[in-house]
Amino acid sequence: MYKRFLFFVLLLTGSVAFAQKNAPSSAPAKPKLVVGLVIDQMRWDYLYRFQARYGTGGFKRMLGQGFSFENTFIPYVPTYTAVGHTTIYTGGVPATHGIVGNNWFEKSIKKNMYCTEDSTVDGVGVSDWAGKMSPRNCWATTVTDELRLSNNFQSKVIGISLKDRGAILPAGQSANAAYWYEEKTGKWISSTFYMKELPKWVSDFNARDRGAELMKTDWNTLYPINTYTLSTADDKEYEGSIPGEKTNTFPHKLSAITTQKYLAIKYTPSGATLSFEFAKEAIVNEKLGAGSVTDFLALSISSTDYMGHTFGPNSIEAEDTYLRLDKDIADFLTYLDNKVGKGNYLVFLTADHGAAHVPGFLKEHNIPAGTFSDEGFRTELNKAISDSFGFANSIMNLQNYQLDLNTDSMEAKGIDVKAVKKFVLKRLRSKPFITTVFETTDANSTALPEPIKTMVINGYNPSRSGDIQFLVRPGYFDGYNKGTTHGLWNPYDSHIPLLFYGWGIRHGKSNRTTYMTDIAPTVAAKLQIQMPNASVGKVLEEVN
Repeated sequence: MYKRFLFFVLLLTGSVAFAQKNAPSSAPAKPKLVVGLVIDQMRWDYLYRFQARYGTGGFKRMLGQGFSFENTFIPYVPTYTAVGHTTIYTGGVPATHGIVGNNWFEKSIKKNMYCTEDSTVDGVGVSDWAGKMSPRNCWATTVTDELRLSNNFQSKVIGISLKDRGAILPAGQSANAAYWYEEKTGKWISSTFYMKELPKWVSDFNARDRGAELMKTDWNTLYPINTYTLSTADDKEYEGSIPGEKTNTFPHKLSAITTQKYLAIKYTPSGATLSFEFAKEAIVNEKLGAGSVTDFLALSISSTDYMGHTFGPNSIEAEDTYLRLDKDIADFLTYLDNKVGKGNYLVFLTADHGAAHVPGFLKEHNIPAGTFSDEGFRTELNKAISDSFGFANSIMNLQNYQLDLNTDSMEAKGIDVKAVKKFVLKRLRSKPFITTVFETTDANSTALPEPIKTMVINGYNPSRSGDIQFLVRPGYFDGYNKGTTHGLWNPYDSHIPLLFYGWGIRHGKSNRTTYMTDIAPTVAAKLQIQMPNASVGKVLEEVN
């Protein structure tokens, strides 16, 4: 009996010792660097539409070795750039983080507001409005803020994008720096929110005038043009043109563009190349991933959006842009392998929104589509209200598929505001392409199917949203007869890619429905830090 007891004691002791030896340490290893890679206007299907010609080191590497959430959606409207970047990094929605569009009507000051404008700061590296930017219009913390808070601001966080909003909003309130591109001079700039002067490495990079160097090479297709799959002809009247060009066909004579070359580069694959090159300089000179704590690079590729708006998804330009982007991503991942080390960095790749097919293209194939003009709506409604109620300029603002009414002035002049709203609702319902119109405060009681109702509610913010909202038929949007846009609830705008790759990520794929709001809490969970303070997302357990 005693021997049996002793045997179990020894067995238990050995088991405990083995468990202690193999238990996780009290301070689990973390990645040296997290890279958030947002591809502006990347539809989810681009992962597969061009896959046959992708190389092995870019998208295919991330799909083949990382984890892909195939059904990730944006859970709000409107689906615009500023809102998307903010939601990715806060895990919140416009109702909680406050960024309701690229622009909105700020009710407290009765003024149209740009998402990152800040009159209290000055530009660094630039003297005009382009530099007067900061993240102060965002109400919430980002996962980058929470990373800095977790270790008393030892982690370095840097945001980079051709667009100010693509750099500033992801980097958060406490970032070490955010840099964006100035299209008049081709320089990378910042603001006094972050620094008093540009670091020497940024000034040195600007001095190289890399943008002008890249614009010396004309944009030809990577492969013979007759082998491209997305268009039977290059010259389509519904495609726009690159600034400085008079045609919309290949080859794009970039070398002939002079006065607008720094603007034009944003519409070409070279805009992505320039962004990746600048990001590499940031990694080296800011020693990102070289310290004892996790650093974060928030990198947004904006040229895909400028190109997409101009030429649309069904263009040779779109196909060639993503084939070249694939090469840039492959090169960047190899750079991270060598500089930070394989297995030492975590990358997530996603998009801020998708894009609709160009209506002209759809009409060619007998698919209903069309455009309308917000400004035309506003003019028409103001005249109709003036004729019926004797009150001019009733519609102060019309954007984001919402209207702001001048209710204070109406009430002061004894105008029946309820009657005006009823008049506007009836007028909008008469439009054949408008499917639903409602007061934004009535969204919950309006007959809307899911997920549209939830998207509308998530996008509503009393301080910054309009008084009346309208929804349109699939394939219709506010825009022009050339190119395309985004902003609506439809899958072409709201279905986005979401890939995780690198540190702590196993290979796999999930077809369950996930949301953009899940990205920030998932990254926070992996880093073992608090999720952002306006987050409504859930942790994606497949990668944790």
